Amino acid sequence: GQSSGNCLVVGTSNRAELAIGYFTKYGDGAADFEPIASLYKQEVRKMASILNIPERIIIKAPSAGLWPGQTDEGEIGLTYDIIDEILYRIDYNLDFKGLNEEDIMRVREMMSAAEHKLNMPPFFDVRKNNL
Repeated sequence: GQSSGNCLVVGTSNRAELAIGYFTKYGDGAADFEPIASLYKQEVRKMASILNIPERIIIKAPSAGLWPGQTDEGEIGLTYDIIDEILYRIDYNLDFKGLNEEDIMRVREMMSAAEHKLNMPPFFDVRKNNL
């Protein structure tokens, strides 16, 4: 931000995390830009492999480190592979044939609940309201 000189905060959220709101508003979601925000988790893993990131890092279970043994997928209740597949079909307007209906509903519910995290908060503009 501006108060820190010529620095910017780089976000690490991927398509799935942003879509389902798996981040803390104004916490780990507070970034000046999100370079991998449009990439599915599978694409992030592929890119990491291409960039020769050590395999142990690529295959490590994603975790916010909130408590010992915590994993993103365990907390979410779905794997990123399932979330990616559902998001892909939503993004490209494809049918959900072969996917679990409960998983689809869960992702849609999380997306709906996360909408507020992806928008600036509303405010009252005194200039536009002649006060």
